[in-house]
This record gives sequence, structure tokens and C-alpha cells, in this order.
Amino acid sequence: MTAGTAVLHILVFPGFLFLAVLGLAGEFVDRKLYARFQNRVGPPWFQPLADFVKLLGKENVVPEEADRPIFKLAPVFALAAVLAAFLYIPLWGPKSLLPFDGDLIVVLYLLLIPTVTFFLGGWTSSSVFATLGALRAITQVFAYEIPLFVALLAPALLANTWSISGIVHYYSAHPALWPVNLIGLCVAMVTLLGKLERVPFDIPEAETEIVAGSFTEYSGRRLAFFRLAVDCEAIVAVSLVAAIFLPFGLGLAPWAGVLLYLAKVLFLLAVLALLRTLFARLRIDQMIAFCWKVMAPIAFLQILINLVVRELI
Repeated sequence: MTAGTAVLHILVFPGFLFLAVLGLAGEFVDRKLYARFQNRVGPPWFQPLADFVKLLGKENVVPEEADRPIFKLAPVFALAAVLAAFLYIPLWGPKSLLPFDGDLIVVLYLLLIPTVTFFLGGWTSSSVFATLGALRAITQVFAYEIPLFVALLAPALLANTWSISGIVHYYSAHPALWPVNLIGLCVAMVTLLGKLERVPFDIPEAETEIVAGSFTEYSGRRLAFFRLAVDCEAIVAVSLVAAIFLPFGLGLAPWAGVLLYLAKVLFLLAVLALLRTLFARLRIDQMIAFCWKVMAPIAFLQILINLVVRELI
């Protein structure tokens, strides 16, 4: 791969531009389905793009007592981390753009960075609402990260590799084994609601309680970048889940593979929209108790099942 081709892949396809467009489209799908499930009309197709463009033209306000460097850089780091994670995930083929052994651990680490930037951005805003939202965001990490990580690592144990591309290749070669991970898929989908801060785990940005949480003091293009990072994080997260738990149809022609990948993403986004329609917001203590007492044991059950299956085959 030449330097020019690498830059094209990173910036255009399947890099930043593709991810940004897919992120905005994913926000529309999520909001539209969420509205229809509640018997509402929902936004027009161009609403996420219109909101993004509008924010780009707004004034950038920095609170007087904020830590200016961290306050300004937090949205950039959030967006960069999400883009970097996207490059290591196989989308419509058996290999990602930049595969290597152990990239699953790197992707999980990169997907943790946006939440850390949310915390730092809110904490350094010197706002009561932003500080409370930041504390809630970082507290939730200790609840959902363990069951989410265990659920995503369980298929790797059976495949005997820490490479996402390796996992995809293994289950593509052994299609009868990928249904073994259905428990992990369920755990991953539920805990993703916490990672993406969606109902019933939208506690850090509960608008009826703390305005906009960590983003309360953000405006203009910095808020636009944060919102784009959230949209892109949702696409990266469901792409990771699709690659690990739904590794079928990867030997198709490129155009058919892209269509199948988009269908998987649309399906998983629809499931997330349905889940957040069914439940009301939990308190932070309820969320932590649910993840540790219910989700974590179920995730470790998936680990146990995979270890048994690994010894039997």
C-alpha cells in the first residue's frame, strides 16, 4: 500500500469521511426509529447534518474558569480515538484496513478514550451540571466496561486469537460455532446502551436533571465535534459487535459485502433503538447494581461456555 493510498483510505474510504457520513445517517435511523416506536413522526433525513452544520457556524464559548487547553482538545481526541478504532475493524471482508495480532485490545482501549474525554471536558468546564455529568459518566465506566469487555473477549478465547480479523476468519471457517456466542451478543447489546449513554443508561446526560451533562458548557464546533464523535462511536461499536458476533457473508463480492455490512449495522441500530424505547432511565446505583449483579455473571457464563466448547472441539 502506497502512502497516497493509505491517506485516501484513512481520510475518505473506509476512513473519516465514510465514518462521518455513516455516523450522521446512523443518528437519523436511531432517532427516526425511536420516534416511530413511540408513535411520533421523528426528524427528517437531513436533520443530523443540519444540526452539525448549524453548530459549526455558532460561536465557540469557553467558560472563564475552565481549563482551556483540555476543554478545547477533548472533542478532538474523542473523534480521533473513534476514527482510529474504526480502522482496525473488518467491515465487509475478513480483514480490516490495518490488522495485527492484538488489535481487539487496542480497539477496546480506543473506545474507552471518548468517555474519558467526556469526563475531562465536563470536569474542566467549572460548571455544576457539567461536573455532575462528568462524574456520572466516569462512574458508569466501572459498571458496563467489565461485562462488555468480557462479552467481546469470549469469542476470542474460542478462536484462540486477540485479532479481530483472526476472530472473523475463524468463525467464517467454522460457521457452526458462532451461535455459541449468542449470550455474549445479548450482553454486548445491553451494555452498549451504557457505553453510548442511551436510555435506560443515559444518566450522565439526563436532560431533565442536569441539562446536557458533560456537554453543558460546550457550544459551536466543539459541541459539533463531540456530537459527531458520539454518532461515530455508535457506528464503530455496532461494527465491532457485527464483526465478532455476526461473521457471515464475508466472502461476497465487495459491493454485496458493503450492502450486507450496512444491513448488519442497520439491524443492530434498530435493536438499540428498540431497547431504549422499552425502558425508563435508571438511577446510577441501579445501573451499577444491574451491570455487576446481572450482566457480569452472564458475561462470565459466556466465557465458561466458550472454554468448555474449546476443550471439546
